[in-house]
Amino acid sequence: MSTMAKLKHVLVIPSPAQGHVTPLLKLSHCIADYGVKVTFVNTESIHAQVMAANPGLDDESRRIKFVAIPDGLETDEERRDSTKMVDSVLRVMPGHLQELLEQVKQQSKGNEDEQINFVIADLTAGWVLEVAERMGIERAGFWPASVSTLALTLNIPKLIEDGVIDNKGCALKNDLITISKDLPPYKSNDLTWSCPQDPTMQKDFFRCTSAIPGYSKHSTSVLCNSFHELEASACSVIPGALPIGPLIVSASLFHLRGSLWSEDATCLNWLDQHPAQSVIYVAFGSTTVFSQEQFYELALSLEQIGRPFLWVVRPDLTDGPVTEFHDRFLQRVRNYGKVVQWAPQEEVLAHPSVACFFTHCGWNSTLEALSNGVPLLCRPYFGDQFLDRSLICDVWRVGLGVVSDENGVTRRHEVRTKILAVLGSDEIRANCLRLKEMARKSVGKGGSSLKNLQGFIKDMIA
Repeated sequence: MSTMAKLKHVLVIPSPAQGHVTPLLKLSHCIADYGVKVTFVNTESIHAQVMAANPGLDDESRRIKFVAIPDGLETDEERRDSTKMVDSVLRVMPGHLQELLEQVKQQSKGNEDEQINFVIADLTAGWVLEVAERMGIERAGFWPASVSTLALTLNIPKLIEDGVIDNKGCALKNDLITISKDLPPYKSNDLTWSCPQDPTMQKDFFRCTSAIPGYSKHSTSVLCNSFHELEASACSVIPGALPIGPLIVSASLFHLRGSLWSEDATCLNWLDQHPAQSVIYVAFGSTTVFSQEQFYELALSLEQIGRPFLWVVRPDLTDGPVTEFHDRFLQRVRNYGKVVQWAPQEEVLAHPSVACFFTHCGWNSTLEALSNGVPLLCRPYFGDQFLDRSLICDVWRVGLGVVSDENGVTRRHEVRTKILAVLGSDEIRANCLRLKEMARKSVGKGGSSLKNLQGFIKDMIA
């Protein structure tokens, strides 16, 4: 990509979570490809995790400079308390961000190339846009989830006004929710702030989500990690929505994605030893937590299917100890199963031996699967993952969902039945290949997303 004539210095800020850091760092690399200087701001704890898990990341400082500001909390235990985290971020971080911007302004006096003259902020950290506006800095929002999720989120005030949800975000009726004649209706259990297993977290989640319509007024455009052909109707109902996805980085930059955990690359050699479309890939993102019972059911279902599988099991995936069971399980499946703590997911999903992806339906995971034509088995955990499941299963028809019993547990028989159904469906496979081609075209030469990104950068540096 050619370097633009006039250099700009852009400050990029994600919300402090893996699913937000990943796409915004990819966007930062895309922007840096045009010769634009980028400063990427994380909280101190996220910054430390990213640097530890990605050796050499800060060697790229000529492309992207990584900076940290405090979140006001002392321990990871406090950060896991959603109420404390939300309160602290809103109380402490705006002031620290303003100090950082003022410090850069002082240090870059007489050197225009160093002055920050544009801010791109995750809309879920929309307070950043308020700070930028107060300081007279141009800005744009970024949306890390589906455009369908954004459309629902921006309509929260109207949903409350119309008596569809209460002021705590709970659906008042079990009806379909229509926000526009141009959009398919939403299911009442697909509300994108849902945390069925944690009412306190849902309350905090809704508090953050319901602030987004107000934050969005501080920016005229919102960059979205999606593509027009995938979500045309949702894009059409949001003025200023600019789909620029799926955000992908070139192979030479794969090691600079900003994972919060060290990726186990041994799984790629393991995949090389398996035939095409033979491996079940299982990963539930960075925040899903299972009960011990649910973990046992998932493990036993993979054992009983007897097909090769690669399973990502974070050390904190369960809410209780499973070591003894896990060790015996690993021994029994050693000839056909591999378990890692964290995987280089994009390379895994691009590998020809992967047959399907058992997923929590996080948006990054969903897009990565779509971009590689991989069928999905869906078990959402919270938030927008429920809506993503509906899009995957009912709209795009590229996967199936598993159902849970009256205790909220997805049983081994259900997992086994649905995995075999996904693997055996010609319709799902054909739809996956069609969307894969669509995704590739959107970011290729002359594609809708590439045009949108190039137009945005051209306007930004004008």
